[in-house]
Amino acid sequence: MNQAQWTAVDQYINDLLIPSDPVLEAALQAAEAAKLPSAQVAPNQGKLLAILAQSIKARSILEIGTLGGYSTIWLARALPPDGKLITLEVDPKHAEVARANLIRAEVDKLVEVRVGPALDTLPKIAAEGHAPFDFVFIDADKANNTNYFNWALKLTHLGSVIIVDNVIRNGEVVDANSTDPSVRGVRQFNTALAAESRVMATQLQTVGSKGYDGFAMALVIG
Repeated sequence: MNQAQWTAVDQYINDLLIPSDPVLEAALQAAEAAKLPSAQVAPNQGKLLAILAQSIKARSILEIGTLGGYSTIWLARALPPDGKLITLEVDPKHAEVARANLIRAEVDKLVEVRVGPALDTLPKIAAEGHAPFDFVFIDADKANNTNYFNWALKLTHLGSVIIVDNVIRNGEVVDANSTDPSVRGVRQFNTALAAESRVMATQLQTVGSKGYDGFAMALVIG
């Protein structure tokens, strides 16, 4: 098993279950043209996010880490017509690309893109009195995963679902002596997740076109 085979299997899955979508393909092309990092979720992962959000009938979604808005489009499409998605992006250039992609996808009326460090924006969202979010997707700088997760707990309710991406780090998560800030951040988050009694949680390893990684899923139970 190798990266070429993982990618080929992802393509097989996508060809079977994810019809060609010019809007999503244009979003990827726009991100590439703007030289954004190729860190967005894969198509089958984006559809998984949409299925999870729809399965709990999410009406309010928080996304931490917008990039070019690819996952944002998937999540926004999972919302009802009166739903709301707030997505946080630290980089103004990324946010500009994302906004254009959201307009092209005709979901911009459902989505608010907020620019700035998420740890500055999240307290403002809390102070504004937004209704608790039904679904949270965290896919930002891994060093702050624990902080983002703690804010997600403050901004959700019983029955909300929290997804945290990239928690396996090509298997490096098992290295307690790693000096990589992302690995250290993920390990700190994993320890916090294991100790958090307010959620029922698990993690899954994944392989595919995005390499070897995985995600955490937490259901708020208290």
